[in-house]
Amino acid sequence: MAHIFSVRFHPSRVALAAAALLGSPWAAAQSSSPAPPAAPAAQLAPVIVRGSTLPVASVSGWGDIPLAEVPVQTRVITDAVVRDLGAHRLADLIGQDASVSDAYNTEGYWDYLTMRGYGLDNRYNYRRDGLPINAETSIPLENKAGVELLKGLSGLQAGTSSPGGLVNYVVKRPLATPLRSVSLEWRQAGSVSAAADLSQRFGTDQAFGLRLNAAAARLDPLLRSTRGERSLVALAGDWRVSPDTLIEAEIERSRRSQPSAPGFSLLGDRVPAPVDPRINLNNQPWSLPVVLDGTTGSLGWQQRLAADWRLRATLATQRLHSDDRVAFPFGCTAEDGTYYADRYCPDGTYDLYDFRSDNERRRTDVADLSVQGKLTTGALQHALSFGMQHSRVRDRFQRQAFNYAGSGNVQATAVVAAASDLTDEGTDRDERSTEVSLRDAVRLGERFTVWGGLRHTRLARQSVRTDGSRATDYRQSFTTPWLAASYAYTPGSLVYASWGKGIESEVAPNRDRYVNRSEPLAPLTSRQTELGVRSAAADHDWGLALFDISRPTSADIGACDVAGSCVRQFDGTAHHRGMEANVAWRPGRWNLQAGAQWLRARREGSQTAAINGLEPTNVPARTVRLQAQYSFASVPDLALQARYSHESSRAVVPDNSARIDGYGLLAVAMRYESLHDGTRITWRAGVDNLLDERAWKESPYQFSHAYLFPVAPRTLRLSVQIDLR
Repeated sequence: MAHIFSVRFHPSRVALAAAALLGSPWAAAQSSSPAPPAAPAAQLAPVIVRGSTLPVASVSGWGDIPLAEVPVQTRVITDAVVRDLGAHRLADLIGQDASVSDAYNTEGYWDYLTMRGYGLDNRYNYRRDGLPINAETSIPLENKAGVELLKGLSGLQAGTSSPGGLVNYVVKRPLATPLRSVSLEWRQAGSVSAAADLSQRFGTDQAFGLRLNAAAARLDPLLRSTRGERSLVALAGDWRVSPDTLIEAEIERSRRSQPSAPGFSLLGDRVPAPVDPRINLNNQPWSLPVVLDGTTGSLGWQQRLAADWRLRATLATQRLHSDDRVAFPFGCTAEDGTYYADRYCPDGTYDLYDFRSDNERRRTDVADLSVQGKLTTGALQHALSFGMQHSRVRDRFQRQAFNYAGSGNVQATAVVAAASDLTDEGTDRDERSTEVSLRDAVRLGERFTVWGGLRHTRLARQSVRTDGSRATDYRQSFTTPWLAASYAYTPGSLVYASWGKGIESEVAPNRDRYVNRSEPLAPLTSRQTELGVRSAAADHDWGLALFDISRPTSADIGACDVAGSCVRQFDGTAHHRGMEANVAWRPGRWNLQAGAQWLRARREGSQTAAINGLEPTNVPARTVRLQAQYSFASVPDLALQARYSHESSRAVVPDNSARIDGYGLLAVAMRYESLHDGTRITWRAGVDNLLDERAWKESPYQFSHAYLFPVAPRTLRLSVQIDLR
């Protein structure tokens, strides 16, 4: 299947091929008489589903219960917002929520996020239409109806996951009305992309639906030495077999080929001034692009069993192929022989390594079965859900290169020879997981609801080096409960309290230095308590949440320098307490939004007393997001937008001996719509980082090394979208 969509295509041919597939709607549109403005098409809601996917926020795990009634903190970023932002990847959406920040985001690589100060695990904290996927790849947004964020603990929604939250991509499905949309975008310095979004229903009673999304781009950003390309073809279809039965199928094929850009670092003990953000340290003559290919698809069946009960069964698969290559800076050896293990030398030099890991293959298969419904027992009304999910992960790697190639510098002027010999082994991984879940929302009268749920997980994991050495094999079972109570003090207003657990699973590395090598640790059980209140009305909504999350941490205890000198074990907790607030107000022609998070994240209970009370790296204590949009009365189809994001200072290294300053970014944009003979044309223009702020935007401590990434320079973008009716 992966080879079916491997043919390259030109952006200008996307719309023509798609139109032919759906019966030449372009010609029909040209021959029709002028039509009045049509309302934007909405995501199709099958007759057996109450409400559309996005307002319900399926990532919450509570089925069709409206988002405003569920006692969890979520954020839904719709496709319309994505288009206004000119976003093409998840990292482009970080400014939409104050609880989300960068965790190692660079051009040409996959996205890393933190939520509530915890880094999301790319293998366990991402979903696609509610089913688990591996996010160690590039995930396009052109065929996504939106992105849902669940903030906080996710033990009820996922078997194993980081306590920060979940990200769920919602796939575009056939619409109730025809859609013919094409777009073209230009972005500094010379990136050009084209996309098409076509939807059509046909057959008796419009029983069949198809939606095709296609995109292609030439990538030429302001960051030097990162020219590349990307493409996407996605097809979704459905069949309304009867008013009670719906069958859905979809598949997407994406590819991104682009050199990545490693981070800068401390210069000795000094935090350097922010550098020219166009400099790329991966600029050797032998530097190769990172290639990320992905094929993902699903087949689903929904069946109404009774008036308030339905069954849903889904099979999904994801197959990823990656070539990960980079000229990688890592530590340095100074002229006096001093070795800096986690930073660069004071003079700006560093050790440069030739890293190559080709033909990485990752596969995830999921089978999911759930039954949802409502029943009444006496005075109690229940919203019940039973689910079973089985997933299988198979990751295969080859021998890889990670070889010293020479000395580089932060001016990116050094040229060294390649060192591409495959001298290191990869690690193959297999995992099987079976999860059973039960949820019940018990309504006591009109205002009070008690929520409860649990998920039981049986987990089996194996790993082995590509030469057959260092094999590990372990099995674990655990149950993650969640409880909440909510009170609707007025219509549309809710106050709630919740408590829950989450699980992560870890095994001691199979290396001679570890006394307990290859042995699994007891499951790392996180706990969260949350208090919240929110209100929604026609012209405003607001919310406030207080949360307290405690996550166990593991560490290497001992000298760890010779065989049998080290033990991997629990070593205290990462304790995050915080408050997040958000408000949206829509007075007249204004649309105003604001969000903020205050976070106190600390290390507690470690055997190393010196680190207790310290902050984690790359976690700002304060984050603010502000947005404003104004639509002109004299020109009703013209809207001006402004966005401001602020993040406070953050630690660079675990001992908190170095910090980067906080920063603020301003962006402006406009949108203008016009109608010509039934064709709606939408023009968009925007300037990101309007004031060309120079700052370090993040400080991830990744791969036992401190890295610094600069804020992207001021960037202009222009686009046009044409919708035929």
